[in-house]
This record gives sequence, structure tokens and C-alpha cells, in this order.
Amino acid sequence: MRNQLLKLLEDDASLTAEQLAVMLGVSVRVVREEIDECKRLGIIRAYKAVIDWDRTSLESACAIVHLKVTPKEDTGFDEIAERIAAFDEVDSVTLIAGDADLQINVSGKNIQEISMFISRKLSTLPAVISTKTQFVLKRYKDRQIIFCDDVDTDGRSLLV
Repeated sequence: MRNQLLKLLEDDASLTAEQLAVMLGVSVRVVREEIDECKRLGIIRAYKAVIDWDRTSLESACAIVHLKVTPKEDTGFDEIAERIAAFDEVDSVTLIAGDADLQINVSGKNIQEISMFISRKLSTLPAVISTKTQFVLKRYKDRQIIFCDDVDTDGRSLLV
């Protein structure tokens, strides 16, 4: 049941305990206890809305940055990853395999603000060897949510 509950919450965190109970065929009490246990164990970290910022009046920009870094002898990549994660501009930090060591997603008011963050704060960290930045021009899908209006929910184009 836990995996089903987690998948339902991941797909729509706005579902109430009552709705989840019906969907899972269990009592509301069981759902609430399971959610509380998942929070206690750190399985459920947060509830977030997926926002299409392009549809708002707010100016925003995003970038994907690949970093080559020097790992520390005792902590490997953990110490530098934690330091980078502490920046407000950083949305996510992921250890990756390939040409880079870390991938970070960065957001800011505009491209210039992100560029200043990368050049003044990120690239100056002693462990950072190099950065490769790619600015996000348009999101088509994020966390299983379709963003473009010309794609049906099953993923097929409505344009023929």
C-alpha cells in the first residue's frame, strides 16, 4: 500500500486523506498514519506545486549547469554538493556519471542574474574545476506534467 500511496501523492499532492483512503480501499486513519510514518522516515520530504512560470507575469529564467569538481578524500562529492545545495539560487543538485560530476538546476529573475551567480559564487568555489551552463528556453514536460498546449495528455501531438 505504501508504494501506491506514494505514487498517488507524487502525482497529485493535493489529494486529501479521505480521497486517498477511497482510492486505496483503506480507512482514513490508516492513510494518515502511513503519511505520518513516511514523513517521520524522511520518505516524504515536501509537498510542492508544479508552476508554469511562463504563464505568469513574473520574469524568470532557469539553467542546467554541469560541474567538474575535485572530490574530498574522506567525503567524496558530498561536501561540495551540500555547499552548492545551500545557495538559494540552486533548485537541485545531482551526482551524475559522464563528462561532469554534478548537475545543478539554477533559477533566477533573468539570464543575467543566473550568469552572475555562476561567475561570482559557483565557479569561484575551490573544489569547482569547470562549469558548463545551458539555459532553459522552454519546458515541454516537468515532473510528468505536460506544459505545451499542443500535446495531448497521452503525449501525442495534436498538430498534424
